[in-house]
Amino acid sequence: MLRELHIRNLAVIEDAKVEFAPGLNVFTGQTGAGKSLVIGAFEVLLGLRTAGDMIRPGADQAGVTGLFEVHHPEIAQQIGDVLDQTIEPGEQLLITRKLFASGRSSVSVNGLPVTNAMVKQAGQLLVDIHGQHDHQHLLKPSNQLSILDAFAKCTDDRQRFAGTLAELRELTRTRQELTAGSDLRRQQLELYEFQANEIDAAEPQPGEFPELQARHQVLGSLQRIKQDAGSAHAALYEAEGSVGERLQVITHLLLELTEIDPSLGEIAEQVRGSTLALQESAFELGRYVDRLEHDPAEIVEVDDRLNVLNRLISKYGDGQKSDDPLAPVITYRREIGEKIDDLRSMDNDLGGIDQRIEGCRNELTDTAKRLTKARAAAAKTVQPLVQAQFKELGMAEAEFDIGFESLALDDTPGSLPGASGLDAVEMLVRTNPGQPMQPLRKIASGGEMSRIMLAIKSVLAGSDRISVLVFDEIDANIGGRLGTVIGKKLRNLAQRSPQDPAAQKPLKTLRSKSASATSHTPSHQILCISHLPQIAAFADNHLRITKSVTGKGKARQTHTTVSPITGKTRVEELAEMMAGKQVTATTRKQARELISAAGD
Repeated sequence: MLRELHIRNLAVIEDAKVEFAPGLNVFTGQTGAGKSLVIGAFEVLLGLRTAGDMIRPGADQAGVTGLFEVHHPEIAQQIGDVLDQTIEPGEQLLITRKLFASGRSSVSVNGLPVTNAMVKQAGQLLVDIHGQHDHQHLLKPSNQLSILDAFAKCTDDRQRFAGTLAELRELTRTRQELTAGSDLRRQQLELYEFQANEIDAAEPQPGEFPELQARHQVLGSLQRIKQDAGSAHAALYEAEGSVGERLQVITHLLLELTEIDPSLGEIAEQVRGSTLALQESAFELGRYVDRLEHDPAEIVEVDDRLNVLNRLISKYGDGQKSDDPLAPVITYRREIGEKIDDLRSMDNDLGGIDQRIEGCRNELTDTAKRLTKARAAAAKTVQPLVQAQFKELGMAEAEFDIGFESLALDDTPGSLPGASGLDAVEMLVRTNPGQPMQPLRKIASGGEMSRIMLAIKSVLAGSDRISVLVFDEIDANIGGRLGTVIGKKLRNLAQRSPQDPAAQKPLKTLRSKSASATSHTPSHQILCISHLPQIAAFADNHLRITKSVTGKGKARQTHTTVSPITGKTRVEELAEMMAGKQVTATTRKQARELISAAGD
């Protein structure tokens, strides 16, 4: 609900602070006093109209501030999503718009800046203004469908349909991607399988390449190795006067000297040990030379294997120098093995997706049938009820209907239409005999539109979650007798349930979270501009708008004020609405009787 509206320097309003009450709030005042300006300021606040040159002459800037309370959890969630803020049920919402003489404007919510589009979208969740065509909530067929679904109590099926449709569209998108990429996927699979087979045929082993390179180097220098190693062996052991033979002589000589001089013992032992070690090395070198055999077949085999491995390294290696160039090849084989498994599984997935798509389509068809049946039954119930409301509101010749159009199931990924079912509905009205039924949005008269909306709201009030309703021009071209009927309907529409936590709150409250965030019986707060005392008498909160002129000559200024009236002041206002300035005891008595009758 709307708690407070503060207007500063807007047209003829210098500074007006309007406090609203739960229930029916009625604005009255003389023609030209600025009643419509208050509603206009409300629309400026919510971005429903541009301010243009509305800044009060002489002022640098103007501003409109609105303090709301949001009690419905779902609406609080939706508004929070729109504003990118956390809005708890029962929390107060402060919207502030500033207008500057330069033409610039700014808007914030709870002190945080937001865009005009964001606050406009939030405003459509907070307020429904009747009398201006471009932003009425109920004029949009999608909103009409939502309200009808709430009346039919089929929102669960509607949400189920939306969820299943979202799943179907995602499955369809996945299938399209799989189908569109089937040729590319087949080519990739063939390439990966060829590469895997090529690597598998070679059977590369970790550490194999360095060993083969070393063996290849040996085989390539075999003759030189055998010749040089044989010469070294001969010099150490086999040749006459070899190093080994001479060392044995030296060792024997030193051992004999130790018998004369024992201090040579350590040196003799060192030479003796070296001689034995040299003999052992010569023996091993001889064995090495004996093993060296020229084998042309082995050379060919090693060359061929290195060629195979080098080809793999060239094609599948990473080009980086490393101790084992085959390691990247082996890693790549493991990676393409995983890709081969994934590509093969996609073909299997395609068959599974087709089955899931068929299941979603069957579920959507069943849910859509239930929705259509429930909506048709609800429309059949609503139509005569609204028709009866038309008659009570002085529109006896008007007719009401809800048109249905069947929609085709659209599972195109990313598409929006159809998420609420396979029905498009449109509320239709014929205001005069002989005219065709036409959508609500094509009704021309503002007063006529307000009464039509009042009739529809009176029937569908419990299904509409927009809690603040604004009616402008609702009493256009009607008399006092019908004014009483309209006033009573407005009062009934604004009746609040005792379970509504907002109903028990005082007008002036601090910004805080409500202790109760639970759902409650739907109710409405109504703002209404009226020229009829019969309607004003039903007000829970009567607000009088007055205009005055101060100053002299060129310094004259027009001021508009808004103030709540009660008691004798309210009686006087109603009497003036009936008799103009010629208020008499009789008109005052009639005013009191109107208030009394409205209370009864």
